[in-house]
Amino acid sequence: MPSDTRILIVDDHEDTLYALESALAPLGYQLSRATSGDEALKQVLRGQVGLLLLDVRMPGVSGLEVVRYMRRVEQTQHIPVILLTGFGADHELTTTAFQLGVADLVLKPVDPWALRTKVRYLYDAHRRHLALEREVRRLRALTGEHTETPAHPRPGLPHPDARVPTQRPMGAHAGELERDRT
Repeated sequence: MPSDTRILIVDDHEDTLYALESALAPLGYQLSRATSGDEALKQVLRGQVGLLLLDVRMPGVSGLEVVRYMRRVEQTQHIPVILLTGFGADHELTTTAFQLGVADLVLKPVDPWALRTKVRYLYDAHRRHLALEREVRRLRALTGEHTETPAHPRPGLPHPDARVPTQRPMGAHAGELERDRT
């Protein structure tokens, strides 16, 4: 993941943004902020977002709508999202959030220690995932696999079944047995 990748914090309340930035500052990651769902989507689509902390209920585009849109776009569908809510536990919200692939749902006010632990784990896991994808692309380019199609497999070792002797035609085995008996 490029060094300019950042964590995007989205909330419509300035005091919450400040509190979240203060809680995450000790991690040393680059932080960015947005105050609406529209603004968050614009930043996410520009790239360089490695984790999204997103308030659920905001005027205009809600946090859930942001996640729904992100999951439909290939470049953003794997970005980890932590949803934040100040309205308490809600079974319907929890179910919807996890069906959309949200990594976690955190109640406000947040516990800074717990939040830092979750953010560190998710952000680092996402960075490792992207690094592995880059390495796979690099290795495929080196081996020429990127042009290979299933209809034209690359020559190489024979299929394991090629080492198995071919079956005798039906009846040949029975005829040999009859000869041996006579």
